[in-house]
Amino acid sequence: MAQDYYDILGVNRDASADEVKKAYRKLALKYHPDKNPGDTEAERNFKEAAEAYDVLRDDEKRARYDRYGAEGVRGMGGGQGFSNVEDIFSVFGDIFGGNSVFDDLFGGRGGGRRGAPQGENLRAEIQITYEEAATGVSRVLSLKRAVACDTCHGTGAREGTKPTQCSTCSGAGQVAQSQGFFSIRMACPKCHGSGQIISDPCKSCAGSARSKRKEDVEVQVPAGIFDGSRIRHPGKGNEAPGGVPGDLFVVVRLKPHEFFQRVDNDVLCEVPISYSQAALGAKVEVPTLRGKAVITIPAGTQSGELLRLKGQGFPSLDGYRPGDELVKVIVEVPRKMSQEQEKLLRQLAELEDSQVDSKRNSFFEKLKNYFE
Repeated sequence: MAQDYYDILGVNRDASADEVKKAYRKLALKYHPDKNPGDTEAERNFKEAAEAYDVLRDDEKRARYDRYGAEGVRGMGGGQGFSNVEDIFSVFGDIFGGNSVFDDLFGGRGGGRRGAPQGENLRAEIQITYEEAATGVSRVLSLKRAVACDTCHGTGAREGTKPTQCSTCSGAGQVAQSQGFFSIRMACPKCHGSGQIISDPCKSCAGSARSKRKEDVEVQVPAGIFDGSRIRHPGKGNEAPGGVPGDLFVVVRLKPHEFFQRVDNDVLCEVPISYSQAALGAKVEVPTLRGKAVITIPAGTQSGELLRLKGQGFPSLDGYRPGDELVKVIVEVPRKMSQEQEKLLRQLAELEDSQVDSKRNSFFEKLKNYFE
């Protein structure tokens, strides 16, 4: 890579290990493939940041890089050029392991020891309101997950017995099948990938080595979360006999709101006002994600104009400036009027006909020229 690793992470050459890690986390969040599906440029930036962090997080690699540049760390596994994002997740388990908001939100993949059986991941979904998404909220989720059988302690064999090694795959759980010049490894057809044969199965679990258990999991939803985001809970999926448990992925859904629509970190709210308020100006009470606020309608406001309430949108997940509330003003025309209201409007109409403003005059001039 021609670009300097320090420049990629945006840190000084004397940055501490914590500063390097923090900078990488921000970039990993910004360019994470779950947040940028199908964006090849974001994926490239994601890989570049991982390569830079791979070197600068290691004191020995960093020292050689400072002295010799990228060539100095080639033989040390530095600047390795990750072939895909899954490689990054498997290498940087400390970053994507679920120990912080950044880790949990977009979730690491992998993190278990290689070669060990992996339990199935579980998926759940929760719904929260816009207001809860703006402040953060905690939810308790009840779920059933597969855990080691209490009777056989996860062996699958009846008490007093134990499984035997599969003779077909010699306990590997896989067999090789040749097809011409190619050799394909597949799950052993006899033991179905477990590497063991259970001759006398446990009566409680029928040899599956697992049983269902109901558990409560507390889900911490960070402020500013987007609809459809996933929160990862490592090890809360199904357990695997003799292996590592899968993960629980909680998908967060935002309930449609009566007043608001979300636009990135901004929130859009349509507020109806009367013609007189738009023409003369007024102070109007409007809803926000955190309660009520008063907004000033300038005199001469046109229908459809956007007024901004600074900082009243959603917090930013990466800690930068929060979004705003955009108030879209809609001038309502009354469907029914009293006799006095109609009389006053007719008088106003007569005045408008004799004192046409420049914008209206320009429109009618253009309309006249269009048909000539």
